[in-house]
Amino acid sequence: MCLGVPGRILDLGEAPLHFGHVAFGEVVKQVSLALVPDAQPGDYVIVHAGTALEVIDEAAAARTWEALAQLRPFGEETP
Repeated sequence: MCLGVPGRILDLGEAPLHFGHVAFGEVVKQVSLALVPDAQPGDYVIVHAGTALEVIDEAAAARTWEALAQLRPFGEETP
């Protein structure tokens, strides 16, 4: 199983390589945007292994972040 994490595109790199900076909360990473060529700064994308796979809306990104926040680190006991 794979885990895709939502992030917000901050900027786009220059062609021919289609990269951009994507913010995951406070963390910013360079991400390949080759699979989402129409994505623009401000768009939210699902990222897996350094590659944006899909453009999503802000509400979907927020729901995903909420679901991820409910996960507990491995080995942490539940109340």
